[in-house]
Amino acid sequence: MNNTHTHKWIKPQHIVGACLAMLMSFSAASKDHKIILIHGLQVSQITNKSGSDVVNDGETYWQSYWNNRADERIDWPAYERVEGKIATDWVWPKLKQLSRSNLCADGCVLVTHSTGDLIARHIIDNQANWLENAGLSPLNIVATFDLAGAGGGSELADVAVSALTGASWNFAIDAALRWWLGSDVTEAVGVLHDLKVNNARKISPFPDARTPRLRFVADGNEYLGITGAFLKGNDDSVVASHSSCGASSARSFGSCSSSIDTDGRLKSQSDAVNSFMPNHYPMMMSDSYSHNEIHNAQRKGNVTIAMNNINVDGQNVGFNTFDQTTGSWFWKKNYRYIKNSNTTSASALIYNVIP
Repeated sequence: MNNTHTHKWIKPQHIVGACLAMLMSFSAASKDHKIILIHGLQVSQITNKSGSDVVNDGETYWQSYWNNRADERIDWPAYERVEGKIATDWVWPKLKQLSRSNLCADGCVLVTHSTGDLIARHIIDNQANWLENAGLSPLNIVATFDLAGAGGGSELADVAVSALTGASWNFAIDAALRWWLGSDVTEAVGVLHDLKVNNARKISPFPDARTPRLRFVADGNEYLGITGAFLKGNDDSVVASHSSCGASSARSFGSCSSSIDTDGRLKSQSDAVNSFMPNHYPMMMSDSYSHNEIHNAQRKGNVTIAMNNINVDGQNVGFNTFDQTTGSWFWKKNYRYIKNSNTTSASALIYNVIP
């Protein structure tokens, strides 16, 4: 008697896809701490509020790299204010959900980009009190990983609010706003007000929680360099180094480190940040990535360090580095780079050190 078996052939691409999916799933699950994403400014929500889909926009924001590696997201609309409806209508419901699910029982890491840095600071300062008053357990937030952080505000927001409220305008300002926000912005709304430098620095400036805030700083150019003319010191085309480094004051700075330039060159930096906001630790710097590139999957160039080996929930967070020398005699220059940054994106390097 012959047994007849029917075989269903599986296409190779399906096998590859399934393996990749399993790898991505395991990658997120293999971390000791859960990852929660907080996105930055969504310009389209300012230019087209009625057509905005906050949740879908939040998913799209991170799709290049982080979506498949995170456990949760906190989405928020750019047309609202941080201490207003962003907190009450978007952040608060999510915090209750996260508390009830016990997601952060073993610790959560907030990964933020741009204005997400400011949202995270407001959360860190208030979440324990809010949740305890509601009879819920506070979240165990062990650290934030802030990419191109705008928690110190952006001079571009000052310019935008001034111009869009009719206080000032010229062709240079108009050109910068068109590059940054788009030509359809006709009024200063929502989080633009919170991103003004003085306003941003007044929002939850000294949280009681001693949560380490690890900073990852871009120093590359986009928008043809037009927006950089309005930012203090070095910048990533949207925020200046005083914000992304976590400096305690909004001054002109060239580096987060007194001994390393943002391109990795080992050299004394007379214009480096010398005082930081509480618990702010700039780790990675790169002049190869711009503001809107550092949270994506594409590799743009070598990156260096400012600080290294930061304690997060009892674990050491740091990068392996190597030194490289170019030229000789008077032209000799020494550089320090993070290992594998010549082949790996900034996002992947950052993800790999999340404990």
